[in-house]
Amino acid sequence: MKIILKIIKRTIFALAVLYGFNIIMESLKLFIPLNIYTISSVAILGFPGLFILVGLLLI
Repeated sequence: MKIILKIIKRTIFALAVLYGFNIIMESLKLFIPLNIYTISSVAILGFPGLFILVGLLLI
């Protein structure tokens, strides 16, 4: 039961981080889509996952 709650918390955290990033970077025209792949990569890797996605976006 604890593992399921941990997964849910990480998923909600990843969703909030990606949504916040999209709101902040809207003026620079940077947008990371909110889909299962981006949310799961940020949920698993945390902020380094977000930085990887931004790096892939800028390439």
